Amino acid sequence: MVYVTRVEHFNAAHKLWNPAWSEEKNKEVFGKCANANFHGHNYELHVTVKGEVHPDTGFVFNAKTLGDIMKSKVVDIVDHCNLNIDVPFMEGKFTSAENFAIGIWNELVNEVEKNGAKMHCVKLIETQRIYVEYFGN
Repeated sequence: MVYVTRVEHFNAAHKLWNPAWSEEKNKEVFGKCANANFHGHNYELHVTVKGEVHPDTGFVFNAKTLGDIMKSKVVDIVDHCNLNIDVPFMEGKFTSAENFAIGIWNELVNEVEKNGAKMHCVKLIETQRIYVEYFGN
């Protein structure tokens, strides 16, 4: 089994807020992330696929094709957008990095698998000190 990772970058804003909680509780739990005017991140997205090397190409998955899928299914939809307001696949969800990584996986998995590889991991870097990894269900 060989693993191939493609990296893309984008910028997006969000706010962490639980409407069932008071403003004080939201600020206590989410801190600056509960800012009423939202806040943004310069995200780095790593998508890793896995499979066997194809004898005709030497590839597990064409890296350009993976980049194109990442751009059309995720980056073009979220870049310079508000995750809480503008992104259909995040509608009704907490826009934590964890939920965002799961949402990204769900947007990519069918397209990757119909092109002959298996999804392995979505790694979403939110800040220099915080990232999440999601390996599917």
